[in-house]
Order: sequence, then structure tokens, then C-alpha cells
Amino acid sequence: MKTLEVDLGSRSYPIHIGTDLIEQPELFDACKQATSIYIVTNTTVAPLYAQRLTQTLAKLGKPVRTITLPDGESYKDWQNLQLIFDELLKHGADRQTMLVALGGGVIGDMTGFAAASFMRGIRFIQVPTTLLAQVDSSVGGKTGINHPLGKNMIGAFHQPVAVIADLNTLKTLPPRELSAGLAEVIKHGAIADAQFLNWIEANAKSLLACDTEAMAHAVLRSCEIKSAVVSADEREGGIRATLNFGHTFGHAIEAGMGYGKWLHGEAVGCGMVMAANLSYRLNQLSQAEVDRLTNIIKSVNLPTQPPKFGAERYLELMQVDKKTEGGQIRYVVLEHIGNAQIKNVSDALVIETLIATGAI
Repeated sequence: MKTLEVDLGSRSYPIHIGTDLIEQPELFDACKQATSIYIVTNTTVAPLYAQRLTQTLAKLGKPVRTITLPDGESYKDWQNLQLIFDELLKHGADRQTMLVALGGGVIGDMTGFAAASFMRGIRFIQVPTTLLAQVDSSVGGKTGINHPLGKNMIGAFHQPVAVIADLNTLKTLPPRELSAGLAEVIKHGAIADAQFLNWIEANAKSLLACDTEAMAHAVLRSCEIKSAVVSADEREGGIRATLNFGHTFGHAIEAGMGYGKWLHGEAVGCGMVMAANLSYRLNQLSQAEVDRLTNIIKSVNLPTQPPKFGAERYLELMQVDKKTEGGQIRYVVLEHIGNAQIKNVSDALVIETLIATGAI
């Protein structure tokens, strides 16, 4: 097991990465202070891991209940968030109740938002079971739900007290989900570590085969990069926004298609191709670098051809983005491989990018 720390002063917390972690009650020591524990999971993950985690948590001598939500991005909304509150209130949860998010990014975001909101804030632990959640969404305290007009537009910053990434859970991921997670791994190399991107390029086959050693390195390095950024800029006032490379285009794809049609990682992978093309139009990346990044994304079975919505629709969808300021969309682009920056870009240049990538 490897452990890193997200350094946020009194709110610092560990990220544990390894195998068989769900069976180790000592990693859940923070639950010893709880009056009750609620595992929040979904219909896909619950049959695989909920009983095992319940048995582990029961060793701490606290009552454990499970809240099971429907599975999928389309359920990341007010109606399903309310199901968590219903169960907490029905069973007398209080301010010392602990929530444990067992699942992918949707479960982690919704559980975190429930924890941020219930009685104005209770503690929670992230137990991410997808690659995307292990390398990205479980770390950093971003929580929230989707709105029909924009992804993750309703939420709160609320840090977990621990992240427990059990690599064994990746073995049960469908290939499509595994590829979606690799989008965020690639993103970390593209924005912050050119050598890591080289390693990803050389080890794509091992990653697609879910080789434990390769996955351990991919998760560890991704978490190192993200935790360093979060420690420096918790609330996305500056450098943290670079973690959204590919996300402005990607979120537009998700909203335009309808949440759940494309997986988040699929949309981000395609969004990175579009953002790289925009970087080329800003004279920051060469065409060869754009082609290389596109080929790496393609090599892990992610889409690189965006859906055709038309220029007006893409710009409309991208206006509903958390980086938009004063009506101006701010894009994350690459200054070079391994270094990202945020820029205001003219609509004309964005439309050129949409044309070049086949989005219109």
C-alpha cells in the first residue's frame, strides 16, 4: 500500500492506494468517532462490494446501513440526491454520522454533496471503485450534481477525511469504463508531467489489460499530481482550473448528447483532442504534438471524433461552464506537453477548432 497526503492544514487527509483495502478496518479509523455509518452506493457496485465493506465497518462497533441509488450519470440529480437525505432523516442520522461513498464519480460527487449539505456538513470517506474516480473525482473535495443546462453546476467544496482506492475493484470494470478512466490519467500527463505521458504511451496495452503494477503506478502518479494542485489551490482560484483540460469541450458533449450517452471520460478524451487542436491554433502546440496526443487517446479506445452539434450549439453549451467569467469562456490549453494554462479565446478561433475536429 502507498499513502499520500492532500495537504490542507487541519483538513489534510490521506489517500491510500493498494490491493484488498476494503477488508482493512484500520483504514477506516475515522469512523470510530461516528454515531452511525451509511454506505452510499449504486445498483451495480452494491452486489460486488457493499457486503464486504459492511463487514469491515461493522468491526468498528458502529451501526452500518446501506443506501443504494440507481447507476448512471443521468441519475446525478436533485431527485436522487433526495433519496440520501430521506434515508438519513428516516433513521435518525445526526452530525456525527459518517457517510462512505462506495462507487464511481457519480456516487462520490453525490455522497460528498449530501455530506456537505446534511445538517450543514458531516464527514465522509471516499472509496472509489472506478479508475476515473480513483485518479480524479475522489480527490480534491469537488462535490455536486448536474443540472439539465450544465454539468456539476450545483455543488460545494467539501473534502473527505480519507480516500481509500482499492485497486482490486478495477478488475470488475467493463472495458469501456476502464478506458474512460484512462482519459483522466492521460490528462494528468498532458497538463503536468511529460515523462508520465511518455510512460502512458509506452504502457497503454498493460493499462487496458488492467495490469496491477501498471495501474498502481497510474493511480499513484495521477493522485500525486492532483493532490499537489489541490493543496496549492483548493477552490480553483488559479492553477486548479488547469485540471479541467478537455472538460469545457467534454462537458458540452455530455450535455448536448444527454447525460449518460457518452461516459464522462469518453467526453473528456474527445475534449482533449479539441483542446489540443485549439492549442495548435494559438501557436502553442505543433501539429505533430496534437497528432501524438490524439493517437494516445485513440490507443486506449476513447473516441476522438466529436458529435456534430453545430457552432452555435457548442458555444451555447460551453457558456454554461464554471470557468466562464463575465460571459467570456476561458479555455484550458497546452502551452506545451506537460504544461497547461487558461486563456480567453475568440469565438472565431473556437469555431475554427470545431471545423477542424469535425464537430460542425
